[in-house]
Formats: sequence, C-alpha cells, structure tokens
Amino acid sequence: MQSKLLRGTFILTLGTILSKVIGLIYVIPFYQIVGKHGTQLYSYGYVPYTIFISIATAGVPLAVSKFIAKYNALEEYAVGRKLFKSGLVVMSITGFVAFLIMYLAAPLLAEMSNPGNEIDAAITVMRAVSFALILVPFMSLIRGFFQGHQSMGPSAASQVVEQIVRILFTLVGAYVVLKFLNGSMVTAVSVATFAAFVGAIGGLAVLFWYWYKRKPHLDELLEQDKGTIHVSLKEIYKEIFIYAAPFVFVGIANPLFQLIDQFTLTKALVDMGTTKKLAETAFGILNFESHKIVIIPVSLATAFSLTLVPSITKAYVENDRKNLTNQLNQTFQVLLFLTLPAAIGLSLLAEPVYTAFYEHDALGTQVLGAYAPVAILFSLYAVTAAIMQGINEQRYTILSLLVGLLVKLTLNIPLVKMFETRGAVLATAIGYMASIIINLVVIRYFSRYQYRFVWRRSLLIIIFAGCMWVGTELMYKFLTLFLSPASKMQSVLMILISAFVGAGIYFYLGLKSGLATRLFGNRIERVLTKFKLPKRRQSVEN
Repeated sequence: MQSKLLRGTFILTLGTILSKVIGLIYVIPFYQIVGKHGTQLYSYGYVPYTIFISIATAGVPLAVSKFIAKYNALEEYAVGRKLFKSGLVVMSITGFVAFLIMYLAAPLLAEMSNPGNEIDAAITVMRAVSFALILVPFMSLIRGFFQGHQSMGPSAASQVVEQIVRILFTLVGAYVVLKFLNGSMVTAVSVATFAAFVGAIGGLAVLFWYWYKRKPHLDELLEQDKGTIHVSLKEIYKEIFIYAAPFVFVGIANPLFQLIDQFTLTKALVDMGTTKKLAETAFGILNFESHKIVIIPVSLATAFSLTLVPSITKAYVENDRKNLTNQLNQTFQVLLFLTLPAAIGLSLLAEPVYTAFYEHDALGTQVLGAYAPVAILFSLYAVTAAIMQGINEQRYTILSLLVGLLVKLTLNIPLVKMFETRGAVLATAIGYMASIIINLVVIRYFSRYQYRFVWRRSLLIIIFAGCMWVGTELMYKFLTLFLSPASKMQSVLMILISAFVGAGIYFYLGLKSGLATRLFGNRIERVLTKFKLPKRRQSVEN
C-alpha cells in the first residue's frame, strides 16, 4: 500500500508541480508585457474567481474521489458509476449558475476591492474570467472520478495541458492586444483572464481521451460488481454533500485569506498615509507577484491532499490502523522533507529571486522574504485537512478554517498598521497556525494517531535544513562580493549557485543519515545506481 501511495502521489505531484512551475515561469514574460499595473488588475479578477470556482465545484471532485474509493473497496463499482453519470449533469448546472452569479456580482466585488478610479476596469476583468466557471466544474468531476479509481495520470496530464494552453493564450493574447492592436491595458488583462476558459477546453480534451482509452477497463470493473448495495440518487447526494461541504472550505481557504487582503490592505495602508498608488503596488506585490512564487512549494501539499483522501479512506473503511498510521507517518515526513528547505531557501534568496522574476525592488524583496516561510503552513493546512476528510471528521475543517479566518480578519489591519505589508503576511501566518493546531488536535483525538515519531523525524529534518541554511547563506554572501542582485542575469547565477550548494548539503545529509532512503525507497537507490554513487546505509530508525 505504501508503494501504491507513493506512486500515485509521485504522478500527481509531478503533474501538479509541473503545472505550478509553468504557472510560475509565465509570470516573467507576463510581467514584462503588462507591468505592475497589469498584475494589479489581474489580481482583482483572479482572487474572486478562485473562490467562485471552489464554490462552483462544491467540493464535489474530491468528494467523488472519496465516495468512489469507499465503494470500490467494497467492490460496489456500479454505485460510483451511477454517481458519475448524474454528477456530470449537476456540475454542468452549478458551473453555469456560478458563472452567472460572478458575472452579475462583478460591480459589487470591484467596489469592495477598492480599485480607486479603476472600478470599471476591475469589473471587465472579473467578467472575462467568469466564463471559465462554465467548464471547470465539469472537468474537475471527471478528474475526481479517475482519482477515486487510484488513477492519477489523467488528472496530472490534464492539469499540465490546461496550464500550457491557458498560458500560451494569456501571453500571446496580451502581447497582440498591446503591441499589434494598440489596445488598452484593461483589454489585454481581460484577454489574459479569459484564457482560463480556453485552458479548460484543453484540459477537458485530455480527460475525454483518457476516458475513451480507460472505458473498457472501467466496464470490466462493473462486471465484477457485487450488487449487494443499492443506493438512491438522493442518498448518494446526501453523502456527497456531507463529504463536499468541508472540501469547499479547504479549497477556498487560501483565496479567502487573499480576499481579506484585497478588501483591507490598500485601505489600511492609505489610512497610514501611504499614497494610493504605492498601496496598490504593495497589494499587487503581495497578492500576485510574491504569491505566485510562494505557492510553488505548496504544490506538493496540494498533490498529497488529492492523493491522500482515497488512500486514507480505504484504510479507514477497512479499519487497518497500522496501515493508516504508516501512511500518515510517511506523508508528514515527505511533506516536511521537501517543503521546509524550499521555503527557507526561497526566503533566504528573496532578493535575487524577485529580481529574476520581476525587477529589483526593495518592497518586493521584503514581502517575498517574509511570505516564503508561510508556504510551510499552507502545505500543513492542506494535508491535515485532507487527513481529517479521510477519517470522516471533515466537519471540523469548517471550524478550523473559520477560526483561522477570524484571526486573520481581526489581526490584519492592526498588524498592517504596525508592520505595513509584512503585517498582512504575519496575520496570514497566525491565522493558518490557529487552523493547523485545531486540525492536529482533531486528528490526534479521533484517529488515535501518535505524533511522537513524526516529531523526532521533524527535529532531524529541521537540523538538516539549518545546516543547509548556513551553507546557502555563506555562499550567497560570498557571491554578493562580486555579483549584484540588482541584475537579472547575475541574480539567476546567484540563485543557481546558492541553491545548488544548499540542496547538495541538504540531500547529502539526508542520504548519509538514511532518511532519504526511508522516505523514497527504491527511487533513491535507482538514482544512486544511475549516477554510480555509493548507497547509504539506512541508519535512521524506523
């Protein structure tokens, strides 16, 4: 089971990370095309869209994944197929309704976002992106169906294709509007946001192809159906709703935190005496430019969230406590092993990273440096919420998120007035910490899971990350003697050299201690063999 968990996680992680990396790299040329003004307009539309898309899917894709995994474990395959056929119709309807609501509510949302004299521009951008709501829920349900069958390839491939199509349309469309058609910035950004609809068409095409290829196998499973359980559509949707409600809250957690900043950050900065233009620039740096970079380490947690639910549900339904504990141990360790050094390194190299992606900017460096470590909290929240759903305690995810949002909403303006833009980052971190603590307590209480083993391993990972930080910091300081982080090319060189040194130290310690082999098994052995490196003994305790 551990091998299957890691294989499924690896496939979906690879697809998610590749999708996120593509989504990160494109901001470099996009920023050069539209500048800070364009990214601000882009943020006004995309944050509300993300919330609407989560509500439109109503958590159904992941809930369907959990539902199908449950009945497949009981060899009742017909129940899952019945849900799938009905769900496609329901998701088509909810998607269209969500599109109408966002399209019509755009004026109100724009006014609440405080865009100054650009309310009409914000409305146009919001309406352009709203069209994607028609297709994305339908597409997401199909992904959930495949994931429920422990098949992560279709989701991974469709994510990558969707992202590639969306980004190509974004960049080409914005460039053509501004450079060849002499169009306005509002038109260019509207085309860029409408690209979400075009990308969804590409992702949907991939899923249809996989359905055509996999249908014979899925039909064979139907022939093995026991047929001892008969569930009505009413009962199915009742169970799905119970599963889905917490997924909605988990899916919109990050956008809701961003929305609080969208509604309060600019106003709070202006109240402090900051000019309107500088306040809007700070908003763009936080909610678009820095967030796009910080979200990359979180992609690993997103992949785990998608993969964990069916696997943990199966172990929970079968009352296999040992397997459940092993999966949780493995998940927490791999998550920390990969996200902790990434977040620390990103914070340490914030200045050259921001310069490489955008331009040399003191405020951008400060915000990114403060924001990067919060990626660890984003990841932990996503995974702990997924675990709670897997052990049927999803109702507490609503409580934990509401507490976190309340903390963020309460502290945001006071902390912004104390620490400016970094205060918003601090409020987000404290809010997420409150949510994570509640999640960990719930997992401990209901699954009888003991954290002692993970705490010990976490301490070891933190020590390794500390050694990496020292080595990276020393190398970076040395490079600043003859390279400047104000130059794009020199910044890239500083990042590559410093990251190579830091990663080398970190993974050497992981191999030397045997921890990497424990976490990644045969894959590490194959890599060592391929590069003709000596295999490390597994000295870390089980």
